[in-house]
Amino acid sequence: MGRIFVFLVTCMMLVQESSALEYSDMKDLLNFHQITATIATSGQPSAHQFLGVVKEGYSAVINLATFTSPSAVIEEDKIVSELGMLYIHIPVDWEAPTVEDLKVFFRVMEALDGQKVLVHCAMNYRVSAFMYKYLTLIKGHEHDASTSPILRSWQPSMSDSWKSILALKTDDF
Repeated sequence: MGRIFVFLVTCMMLVQESSALEYSDMKDLLNFHQITATIATSGQPSAHQFLGVVKEGYSAVINLATFTSPSAVIEEDKIVSELGMLYIHIPVDWEAPTVEDLKVFFRVMEALDGQKVLVHCAMNYRVSAFMYKYLTLIKGHEHDASTSPILRSWQPSMSDSWKSILALKTDDF
């Protein structure tokens, strides 16, 4: 009887795991936010969640987290590329984001203009700040439309290094 129970539990776990590998709704991504019709942001997707990203028609993934991020996916570049999406890694140090990081991000976003792009980091904090600056400074979007729920909730406790990123103006570039 005990062996049958263990076998059934194991089978149930395998079925659940294979279902998860088949498809993952974009809204299931950690801290997911659809900021424009073609740009979505999130925290770190799991390896199997990238299948859902490609099935939703995304052609590129930009990762702003570092390799040392606790939730980093090993071989994320390979996983994303094998699914037929472009993978771009712009590692932004959580403790010390730079104007140069932001400039690189702007150039990449401009090169991908019009394509469906998922931009992620570990929790969607770095991305929310960079995306806000991109949408307001480069695309000329309004403040409210460019402010994600994550950015809104993070701003009161944001470190000075991130506040300085948000304070940048067009002349600073």
